[in-house]
Amino acid sequence: MDGNGRWATRKGLPRIAGHREGVKSLKCIVRLCADLGIRYVTAYAFSSENWKRPVSEVSGLMKLFYETLASELEDLNKNGVKIILLGDRGNIPEKVLKRFQEAEEITENNKKVILNIAFNYGARQEIINSVKKICSLLNEGSIKADEINEKIFSDFLYTKDLPDPDLLIRTSGEYRISNFLLWQTAYSEFYFTRTLWPDFRENEFFKAISEYQKRNRRFGKI
Repeated sequence: MDGNGRWATRKGLPRIAGHREGVKSLKCIVRLCADLGIRYVTAYAFSSENWKRPVSEVSGLMKLFYETLASELEDLNKNGVKIILLGDRGNIPEKVLKRFQEAEEITENNKKVILNIAFNYGARQEIINSVKKICSLLNEGSIKADEINEKIFSDFLYTKDLPDPDLLIRTSGEYRISNFLLWQTAYSEFYFTRTLWPDFRENEFFKAISEYQKRNRRFGKI
């Protein structure tokens, strides 16, 4: 969900204002997904590299995540949205992590839309963690090397039991995936737009869906 900071800068606002406006875009997209029958949505909210941003911005983002989960949880739950946190929970501030865990517990039985929030997420580290866990099983003798396959590997990722993405949308004119779901997007369709995330609402989403519908997904076949 890229372009929040640039959106704010262009309007002479502090960067956190762009992130707040970006929350409105996410709410809009989740609602549209529910209306269209799109069951799984994964939002790249905070990467493992984002801790390198200025302390003031990181602090503002943590506060925003906390406040948003608190203010939107009742509405999300009422509308059948299930929240899942994807990422390394080890160094998430305790107050924010508890809020995420509360949201997961309250919405765990919802089925209309599964909203995966990639928070403190990095795909390379996710893959390394999976390898370490499988190596541990090998050392224990719980599994043999020739038994390792894609299914077993996937079972040790944060996205266990979740389908791979059909469509990956990247906003703000950036043409990279920035360490996001490297394993899971092997056969995803990519859609890039110059629209900044705070401006990515109904019309922009429909453009992405329309473009996706034109794609011929072959998965290596003819």
